Amino acid sequence: MHDAILAEQAGIMATAIITDRFVTTAQVIAQVSGMPGHPFAVIPHPISNNSDAVLQEKAADAVQQCARILLAR
Repeated sequence: MHDAILAEQAGIMATAIITDRFVTTAQVIAQVSGMPGHPFAVIPHPISNNSDAVLQEKAADAVQQCARILLAR
């Protein structure tokens, strides 16, 4: 989240991908960084023990979310 906000502050459109366990943390980071409401993609937690097939599904979902976020601007 921090990197996406730094990129945005530098004039580069960006978003982050986080797991649902960290939604509140991402919102706080955006608020503290002066960009409350900065959008980000959310995938189900955890990812560490997922099969390749599940990871591919989560990645495809994240790509779709990121595309919607970035194209909506």
